[in-house]
Amino acid sequence: MGLTPRPIRACAIAVTGLAMIALTGAFASTAMASAPAASSGPRFVAISSSFTPTSDRVTGSFHASRMSVEVSLAPRNQAALNSALRAAYTKGSKSYQQWLAKGQFDARFAPTAAQRAAVARYLRGSGLSVAASSSPFLVRATGTSAQISAAFRVSFSTYKDKRGISYFSNTSAAQLPGSVASMAGVQGVVGLSNTVREHTNLQRFSGLKHPAKKAGGATAACENGYPSAQTLFDFFNNGTGFSAGYGDSPGCNGLTPSQLNSLYGAPHVGARGKGKGVTLAVFELSAYQQSDVDTFAHTFFGKKFTPNLQNILVDGGPQNPVCPAGDTCEPASGAFSGDVEVDADIETQLAMSPDIKKIQVYESPNDVTGQVNLDLYGRIAADDTADSVSSSWASCENDAGASLVQAENTIFEQMALQGQSVFGSSGDTGAFSCIRGSGLTIVDSLDPASQPWVTGVGGTSFESDNPGTNARPAYPGGVETVWNVDNLCNASADEGGFPGFFWCAETGAAGGGNSQFWGRPFYQHGPHVTNGFSTVGNGTSQCSLAAVGTPCREIPDISGNADEFTPYAEFCTAGANTPGSACGFSAGQTPPGWFGIGGTSLSAPLWSAIIADRDGFFGHRTGNINPLVYTLYNLEPNVFFHDITGVGPAQAAATNNGLFPTTPGYDLATGIGTPKMAALITRRI
Repeated sequence: MGLTPRPIRACAIAVTGLAMIALTGAFASTAMASAPAASSGPRFVAISSSFTPTSDRVTGSFHASRMSVEVSLAPRNQAALNSALRAAYTKGSKSYQQWLAKGQFDARFAPTAAQRAAVARYLRGSGLSVAASSSPFLVRATGTSAQISAAFRVSFSTYKDKRGISYFSNTSAAQLPGSVASMAGVQGVVGLSNTVREHTNLQRFSGLKHPAKKAGGATAACENGYPSAQTLFDFFNNGTGFSAGYGDSPGCNGLTPSQLNSLYGAPHVGARGKGKGVTLAVFELSAYQQSDVDTFAHTFFGKKFTPNLQNILVDGGPQNPVCPAGDTCEPASGAFSGDVEVDADIETQLAMSPDIKKIQVYESPNDVTGQVNLDLYGRIAADDTADSVSSSWASCENDAGASLVQAENTIFEQMALQGQSVFGSSGDTGAFSCIRGSGLTIVDSLDPASQPWVTGVGGTSFESDNPGTNARPAYPGGVETVWNVDNLCNASADEGGFPGFFWCAETGAAGGGNSQFWGRPFYQHGPHVTNGFSTVGNGTSQCSLAAVGTPCREIPDISGNADEFTPYAEFCTAGANTPGSACGFSAGQTPPGWFGIGGTSLSAPLWSAIIADRDGFFGHRTGNINPLVYTLYNLEPNVFFHDITGVGPAQAAATNNGLFPTTPGYDLATGIGTPKMAALITRRI
């Protein structure tokens, strides 16, 4: 669900036997490389992170009467920023959990006025108009494609990928005068290509029959067994339908909040363990109906419970998009195209944290250059009112490109120093995270989950355990596996008459792997973090922004239930006032509006809410939880996490995420494991 065609870009790591496009070393560990200078004039340097090579077919030259770009500037004194981050997250340090107040990050680390002016002066001198940007770390300029081409010494071409999708991109790295690039700390240029549309990470199987309600009084239920591989083969080959009821929500359409909290062992400590006083936020690229969320809340928490939702629109919001010049945004006619995602995110947070102060719903249109995404993340950081933030929208690193991820990283560093927790979905197509974007079947990780200061959240399955009508089921020890329905997502050429990659897209699997861009952060260590599947920086396709030989960042960090066949309950509807809604199908559900939903789009808000519960219990922000969870993993892993081991008869149902196996301890399929909520929320470390 939510598939968005994306242009094919240069690849990351290849699986043996798969076609791949070779990277050529454009991603160097340094941002700038010398470029040949003209016989007179300033010496120009190449901004190597601004270019991703591709082998797609060139279809012509690109020309536009208006386009915009953003020059991304590095933080002032990056070494001091790195030290501040380490100190804020090192227990025993004088700065431990001493979060920066609103505005202090920019005051300490933003580029100087002189640095910004140097870039702006050059751009204006090149005939471009310098416009206001959303951040002091970004300098936005607009002009014709010819003017931008001349200013950055690039040419633009149009391409068509293997799926027939057209796009434009620069054909070489952008160049700037060396004096400007070095003095201003230029680290990238965003907007030179239009390949960065974010997609959701939801999974809903649309071919299910609604199960009949079984008789039996107090134990009445409509649950069914987990579908076998043969059941799925019969469905896709012969159209043979099947039923799949799960949980005690209306119509057996997924787990109730009570069941989900019970399965992961929520503490019984009252409102302070349910997010009291905490502000949650969600990053969204679609509009939604608050009435849907109200119905969900009234169903599970009573008619008098109405959640406090605050909508914050950026760049006009989805219904009135204000798109950067030359960018393309989802039109107002498709404003609700991701409403199924928005409702799922909010409803999952409410399920785990019903007593929160409010949920802030940050909404913007979805664009194709990444500039709007930067505006939206930047607004969440600048406001600094959200304690815990979840984003279920993502693109694979290979499609995002180095310039965008570096610009995002600065924002996430700011949020980390402000004590804001940020969670991102690790993906729903196994180790092959570009399938939902460009369609590539290369091994790649999702951005922003792979960012060093984002917690990457993977996916698991409760497999054969169905709690039925039991409102407070116990955790099914030894049963929870990595999410990979019947182990069908893989690189095999034939799984029931379809290639394994077909199943990665159709039934899903948990994302996870090594980062294409980022080196391993200081906090990421412990048993099996370094393993037989770990990679090290090679200057191109493996953590290319780190020094050669550096171990690469690994995701996921942690995981939670994400299987659409052991789903969460969602309520989402469509109508005349929801143009482009993805929830039109729900009118035919039983009961109408209710359905089961899976994907790491659910496990990410699940974890954001658990940490909101911890914040409420202790009365202060936890901050980015990565240093915390790896500390707990090294100290008392069995107290805080369920380890998904891949060992035992029940674990045989799913043993990998399409490539990386589950093992005792950390693994690239499920990370550290899934939550034991009582300890995570109430134990002080």
